[in-house]
Amino acid sequence: MSVLSDLLDADWARLCLLSGGGLRPRLWRHVLSPRFAPVLLIRTAQCLHAANWPRLAKLPALVNFVLFGIEVPPRMHIGPGLVLMHTQGTVLGAATIGANVTLYHQVTLGAKDIDFTYTMSMRPIVEDGVVIGSGAKVLGGVTLGQGCVVGANSVVLNDVPVNYVAVGIPAKNLPPEAERSHEPTIDQSITM
Repeated sequence: MSVLSDLLDADWARLCLLSGGGLRPRLWRHVLSPRFAPVLLIRTAQCLHAANWPRLAKLPALVNFVLFGIEVPPRMHIGPGLVLMHTQGTVLGAATIGANVTLYHQVTLGAKDIDFTYTMSMRPIVEDGVVIGSGAKVLGGVTLGQGCVVGANSVVLNDVPVNYVAVGIPAKNLPPEAERSHEPTIDQSITM
């Protein structure tokens, strides 16, 4: 029970931080929050699975799917500090998801091909501090490096390096802002 409580405390603290309201105590009424209730169900399923109750773990996962439109296998490891900004149409079938990850709605993390056996090598690895925008699809055995950002509606089929930004279909990796060239664009050079 301590593991569940610790994970929920970390998830709640990060949600409070991102919402700008400052850290507030986690109360029972927060179970009704559409941004926190799905995380509570994910964590409950994970803890039941870890406690060797895999069939019982499917119950909160099913409730999450029916109520919030999010599909998350109970056996998947997700680090503390998970924030789901919106859940509808979200499928989280990654190998692992690190700490302090933010996901928007209609994100899909999964295998490129049908994989009912949940083969880890066919699924994405999401490292710590990653932000994945609305409608993004991350498919196959790719790694999203620490602190990277996946743009809205991008389709990621290759690894994204640490702190890079992946955008487009298929996604192209852009280096961190500090490393990007700041050459003037055509419009800027005309006005100079």
